Amino acid sequence: MAKRDFYEILGVSKSADQAEIKKAYRKVALKYHPDRNPDNKEAEENFKEAAEAYEILSDEDKKARYDRYGHAGVDQNMGGGGGFRGGMTMEDIFDQFGDVFGNSGSPFESFFGGGSRRGGARARGQRGSNLRIKVALTLEEIEEGVTKKIKVKKQSECDSCNGSGAKDSASVKTCGTCNGSGYVRQVKSTFLGQMQTTAACPTCNGSGQSITANCTTCKGEGRKYSEEVLEIEIPAGVQEGMQLSMRGNGNAGKNGGPAGDLLINIQEKEHEFLARDDQNVIFDLFLNFADATLGTSVEVPTLGGKVKIKIPPGTQAGKIFRLRGKGLPSVQAYGKGDQLINVNIWTPKKVSKEEEKILNKLKESPNFIPSPGKTDKGFFERMKDYFD
Repeated sequence: MAKRDFYEILGVSKSADQAEIKKAYRKVALKYHPDRNPDNKEAEENFKEAAEAYEILSDEDKKARYDRYGHAGVDQNMGGGGGFRGGMTMEDIFDQFGDVFGNSGSPFESFFGGGSRRGGARARGQRGSNLRIKVALTLEEIEEGVTKKIKVKKQSECDSCNGSGAKDSASVKTCGTCNGSGYVRQVKSTFLGQMQTTAACPTCNGSGQSITANCTTCKGEGRKYSEEVLEIEIPAGVQEGMQLSMRGNGNAGKNGGPAGDLLINIQEKEHEFLARDDQNVIFDLFLNFADATLGTSVEVPTLGGKVKIKIPPGTQAGKIFRLRGKGLPSVQAYGKGDQLINVNIWTPKKVSKEEEKILNKLKESPNFIPSPGKTDKGFFERMKDYFD
């Protein structure tokens, strides 16, 4: 079944700003929250659908890709770097949007008092920060797709304490504030009246445990700096400025918290001969006057190596030849662009005395007097023919 439009799901227009998007998501999430709709599968799916829409539209980069390419632009399987890959869970939603309702804990859990909905799962500490890197690619690598091995410096889980931050198992005690539950109950006033809510325990940060002696290696952080070689698969057809995401490959969390993400920003290296125009590549071919007049065969570079093309007699400056399928693929669709060869006539800046005599004689010939006819189209007509 086709996915619904994200703007339609939240009930906002494409011109909506981040404040409007956040407000709309809050409204839809309240309407379909499972605590208000127990055992209602349809409401749960609507709740997840709204969370996915908000996950994309609340991120400027993902929103821009979605506006340009639709769902394909944010499909993880196509390198879009968005969406809940593999299907979202309630845990994903509770963990990801902690600021929507202005509460310190999970937005839905704190607001509705639904601690039991997470199956008694305890927060494990602070989530690690995202790690950003830039990867520069040649047009040849973009055409084929490539696997890059990148060395990154990052915070990794401490080997001595396995991320717990404790010196040993005897140094880990049950938290006395929450008695090991990881949560404390409070009564808060909301626009729906007074409600009992749950929030992460301020003493243990939701872990349910307290540490009496810190790990001597990481000093209680649960993580340390290290250098790691990561293998990154770059799909074919990526573009300058596109951002890919590898979930859980960022900096390790504090005290056993989940790791952040690795965000990969794509850069394009300048090609020696070719220029990119979306999925097409452009090559400027320079012909001397004689070859353009008499016709010839020339070799031109392409992403797959040199190819020979035929130049018919009487070729005019501005003529565009097309090599079908010699361009770049699209991340979001099948097929490839073309290579466009733009013909330029090379005019010498200096000529010898003998060459000057020949040219003076030729310019008086009727064939060398410009006489454009209806078949000699201007630039815009030539481009229109190309796209028709």
